[in-house]
Amino acid sequence: GAAAARALIADRVSVVVGFICTEAVEAALPLLTEAGIPTITPGVRTATLTDGRERSGFLVYRTAPRADAERDAVAHILSERWRKEFFAIVDDGTIYGRELAESLRASAELQKLEPVFKDTFRPQLDNQVGLAGRLKRAGATHVFVGGDRSDIAILARDAKGMDYVLTIAGGEALRAENSTVPLAEGTLMVGLPRWADIASPQALQALKAAEVLPDGYVLPAYAAAQTALAASEKGDVNAALAKERFETVLGPFSFDGKGDLDTSFYRLFRFDGSDFQEVE
Repeated sequence: GAAAARALIADRVSVVVGFICTEAVEAALPLLTEAGIPTITPGVRTATLTDGRERSGFLVYRTAPRADAERDAVAHILSERWRKEFFAIVDDGTIYGRELAESLRASAELQKLEPVFKDTFRPQLDNQVGLAGRLKRAGATHVFVGGDRSDIAILARDAKGMDYVLTIAGGEALRAENSTVPLAEGTLMVGLPRWADIASPQALQALKAAEVLPDGYVLPAYAAAQTALAASEKGDVNAALAKERFETVLGPFSFDGKGDLDTSFYRLFRFDGSDFQEVE
């Protein structure tokens, strides 16, 4: 990171787009900031990167979601959507699962909503009949599971085996891994879209013409580069990034006082048996 920063400073760049590694960007920022060069990262999600911006003075902007954006989205989307449902909240005891579940619980509590059931279950079992039975006895019609795809798939299978109609929701881990038990149709996920699904047709056509697949960081980096180029045309790049709104292939970008995007990409999806489709 420091070596990259020195090379960029020597080349007299006006703005930097890049870094997907926390350690690398943290090594580069002191040097780039001292040289007055703002950095836009489309990959680093660590919350402290921008939380400490006021203290550090680093000229850093983030187009990637924050590490805590997923749990905020779970809390906001589901507490609003399940306001009139008999919902439960369970987690697998991991830091990831517990933070998602606790965020939803706290949000529901603020809105004076009380889950009919809360529990921590044992993950990676061959069956979740016990958990399904406890949810059924509690009268839950909906449950958020802070856990992985495998446990959610097994819970759905076992609930169905009990003739128990249960709507199950999870986080973006549902997209990240496969499971030996097929995921049930109708399973809900609060997660990020595939970038190619929301990118402008013109950008996808341009990438196709250049024989570049729109996978991984391609489209987020494309949008961050568009932001950097547009800000460069304003003269004072840092001032423009702090105040302006920029049109990109992924929609409009603007930053809050910390340097994070002021909009969230997280959405609600439903599994149709083969893929996740966005819920209107």
